[in-house]
Amino acid sequence: MNKLSYIDICKGAFGRKVAYTSVSTITSENILKVVGRAVSILNYNRPFIRYLHDYYMGDQPILYREKAVRPEINNKTVENHALEIVRFKAGQTYGEPIQYVSRKKDENINKAVDALNDYMRDAHKQARDIELGTWQSSVGTAYKATLKAGKNNPVPFWIHIPTPLNTIVVYSQVDGRDMLSIQQLKDENEQQYYLCFSEDKYFIIKNGRITDNNINGFGGIPIIEYPNNPDRLSDIEIVITALDQMNKMQSDRMNGIEQFVQAFMLFKNCEISKDEFIEMSQLGAIQVKDSGQANKSDVKLMTAELNQEQTQVSKDDVYRQVLVVEGMPDRQQNTGGDTGQAVYLRNGWDFAEQRAKLDEPFIIEAEKKHCQIVLNIIKQTTNDVPLTVRDFDVKITRNSTDNMLVKAQALDYLLKNKVNPLIALTTCGLFGDPEKVWLMSKPYMDTIFKTQEQLDVEVEKGRAYELLKNQSNNAVAKTGEAE
Repeated sequence: MNKLSYIDICKGAFGRKVAYTSVSTITSENILKVVGRAVSILNYNRPFIRYLHDYYMGDQPILYREKAVRPEINNKTVENHALEIVRFKAGQTYGEPIQYVSRKKDENINKAVDALNDYMRDAHKQARDIELGTWQSSVGTAYKATLKAGKNNPVPFWIHIPTPLNTIVVYSQVDGRDMLSIQQLKDENEQQYYLCFSEDKYFIIKNGRITDNNINGFGGIPIIEYPNNPDRLSDIEIVITALDQMNKMQSDRMNGIEQFVQAFMLFKNCEISKDEFIEMSQLGAIQVKDSGQANKSDVKLMTAELNQEQTQVSKDDVYRQVLVVEGMPDRQQNTGGDTGQAVYLRNGWDFAEQRAKLDEPFIIEAEKKHCQIVLNIIKQTTNDVPLTVRDFDVKITRNSTDNMLVKAQALDYLLKNKVNPLIALTTCGLFGDPEKVWLMSKPYMDTIFKTQEQLDVEVEKGRAYELLKNQSNNAVAKTGEAE
């Protein structure tokens, strides 16, 4: 239960700690030492990961708030903006399937890239990516495991998203490359063990000793880390204090309304017994008598209503600051007269796009590592995707229909100004796979746009036609003179 605030838990240590090792190669002689240090890092990160993921699920400190004054009026309202943030960030990157696009104008490579995309679709990769993106945004990092499938499976591999609560990757302290993946698991007898993969071997460690090790057969480490950013900062923790404040504001507003409705009744200079008060409350009327001119009797409600309008202004300001820090668009209403592009810029969608692009390279790097393991598995089984990771690029598509008219106008402008059609298709941002669009559209584009070679051939043909025409005219003239 998240009873304490996150600041009390992390003590200012934001982001997830990374495990490093100084060894150059993982061997049976040094793996126990490497795993011991890495597990200490995993144990250090685990409370923060659990707190942040539970916070995203709605387990937030406001639910455990205790109130000393009038404890019977203690509303506990969670406005789960953490879920809003995580869903937006995950949807921005993984809402559309990640595509692999060919780098080369080779028909065989294009077909192989299409086959790889089909394999990923059949392996339900997008569903796993959404699961990965949720962990990635909520806790600052996530992991993807690629394993060999059973013989009867139509896809030779399957994708699994292990929880960051029991998974960690160890990196080289010298050059930063992946050295070892570690999973903390339990067997059928609930006995804890560690499953480790190095570049070429796997190890099973139980009770502080190696119980099994052999060649891993994946051609690399099958578990890949997808960091949310270089510091592995969660999208929640960077604004978590503001989110707690909004929960307090909303809860206190409900308390203010309830305290106004359940206000204390003040009896001045008059005595009312408990039974008389209950009877008067049921009748809905109260009768009092002045005890004298010097002591006026009075009955009234003690009320002090909270200014809801000012509270809403403060809350809206905090929410706007959260959106600014997160790089998320605002939900402002259009007052009229704005173009689509103006709304796109004013509401912060362009800023959100730029922030997303800062995280793209880390996702692409991890995705290439994942693809390398997938291609190794395919090569060992079906062997029907003759590719290397250098043959294709990773394309993260957000929404190609955003501002579609402007993009189409940009494409038309580039083509009319004789820009290479492939460059124009790539630059305009209309298509997730511009290389494939170019190849499919080339027969049609060739009828409109001609290369310099084609133009030179047409010029030569024109000259030859003029020469033949002149020769023909001369021959006709000479024949007329002879007659």
